Amino acid sequence: MFQNSAWTGLLFVAGIFWGSVECGIPQVGWGALVGCLSSTLSGMVIGKHRSDGENGLWGFNGTLVGCAFPTFFDETLLMWVALVICAMCTTWVRRGFNNVMAPWKANSLTFPFVFMTWMFLLCAKTLHGLPEYGLSSPTLDSTFVSSGVPDLTQLITYWLKGISQVFLIDSWVTGIFFLAGLSICSYWAAIWAAIASALSLALGYLYGADPHSLANGLYCFSPVLTGIALGMTFYQVNWRSALWCIAGIIATFFIQAGMNSLMEPFGLPTLTGPFCITTWLFLLPRYKMDVRSNPDHSDWPVSHAEGALTSQQEDDMKEKDKIES
Repeated sequence: MFQNSAWTGLLFVAGIFWGSVECGIPQVGWGALVGCLSSTLSGMVIGKHRSDGENGLWGFNGTLVGCAFPTFFDETLLMWVALVICAMCTTWVRRGFNNVMAPWKANSLTFPFVFMTWMFLLCAKTLHGLPEYGLSSPTLDSTFVSSGVPDLTQLITYWLKGISQVFLIDSWVTGIFFLAGLSICSYWAAIWAAIASALSLALGYLYGADPHSLANGLYCFSPVLTGIALGMTFYQVNWRSALWCIAGIIATFFIQAGMNSLMEPFGLPTLTGPFCITTWLFLLPRYKMDVRSNPDHSDWPVSHAEGALTSQQEDDMKEKDKIES
């Protein structure tokens, strides 16, 4: 969730284990650790871009892979082997996607996890060694019966689940762990995560989304990531970036709904694909929301931490301002 803190990571791991045990699939917690270790080791083997490893950028895609595989595949030895392979690949795929997107001053975000997991989930359709467990059957769009707005206690539960589902965990307690982890690193990250989950949940009931999906936070997790990305990671915190962030959260909700329909005939989950697409769309214009903001978003996390710039970047911007004036 864009936070450069080991203590935040520790709370995230605690939340993942709590939620996975609560849901009866403790292998998700172990999968997160195995995936993080595998993707980090693959970066160490290559031995380049050591700063990525120091900032945890080798591990976050692998961690998501580790959460996804035990969620969607039956627990077998071959599943764990495939998990390690997929997690290792995300480190190299991330570097490749970043190189491709560098001319557009954008970052691959969690798309290496999304792309590689989609490929392995499609493999399950033809490889019996990867038996499906939690995947839905490929179907066309179906109708459902809308329900009324739940009571306040249920709304709070759904709201917290929207935050926990970032790591594919269906637990409101895990949502509390995640908010606490965000808060100790950046209270703005926690604020935007909370706003994004609440706003997307409200939109879901307003537009009559599937109540079962809303109850499990499945319309909120991508907007949560978009809120953190646009609200405080790639732009400085101010009123203009706040309006931009709210627009991004709303757009993510609708892209999420559209991608649900797009992926349903294939029986595939959207994962964090809606977050990636929306955040790219809102980063590509490269608007400067503040005089000190850096419109080059390809070098995250160098330019992260609420718009902080390196000394070289500051010198370059000063020189550019002199030329323009």
